[in-house]
Amino acid sequence: MKKTILITGATSGFGKAIATRFAKEGYTVCITGRRAERLAAIKEELEKEYGATVITLTFDVRNKEQVAEAITKLKQQVDRIDILVNNAGLASGLSSIEEGDTDDWDLMIDTNVKGLLYVTRQIAPLMKAQASGHIINIGSTAAKQVYKNGNVYCATKFAVDALNQAMRIDLLPYGIKVSSINPGMAETEFSLVRFKGDAERAKNTYAGLNPLRAEDIADIAWFCAALPPHVCINDLTVTCLTQASSLYTIKKP
Repeated sequence: MKKTILITGATSGFGKAIATRFAKEGYTVCITGRRAERLAAIKEELEKEYGATVITLTFDVRNKEQVAEAITKLKQQVDRIDILVNNAGLASGLSSIEEGDTDDWDLMIDTNVKGLLYVTRQIAPLMKAQASGHIINIGSTAAKQVYKNGNVYCATKFAVDALNQAMRIDLLPYGIKVSSINPGMAETEFSLVRFKGDAERAKNTYAGLNPLRAEDIADIAWFCAALPPHVCINDLTVTCLTQASSLYTIKKP
């Protein structure tokens, strides 16, 4: 039976790479995001390259009405959801707490925490009814260790870590796996978004580090998903070789 994966925040970075990896493996891929044109381009690319079945859903995870409407529409197109990847998330700004932009705070909390909850609330009952499924939450090393000026972003990722643990407990009776993948520094659009389009500052963040690539996280997501039914990775943290933690990195010339 062909399996189906739903990936939030799939227009770039980890989400797009995960969609590509699972399309290659023969999954029906449901990709979501706010940028309809990017979703359409990815759909065309994956259908052409892998002959994949790709379903696009354009909505903002921060809007629970849009989330509910989109998932209702999806249920008319697929019989089941085997994997949910809660990937939609971002950092906005890098300021000391007394100088923080409260709009940035709202954006991060609404996306990283409430968005994850809104989507999970729609999908978890489907998995419960089918007595199987796998929820993969994309966290961060920022969920394990706070760093200077990371205050609210780190708080949201600590929340994701707590929710991942809670989901594992709550969904244990229903045969649903729950896993967290916590990447360190990765060269995606993350820093470009954090620094609000400052490409030079974003590039300098990774200079000399040989950071993770989006494809590395996609490979790990596939590894977690492809394990035998009785095996569940609960929590996994991954960094590039030159990053030991949020606080310790070494740059090579």
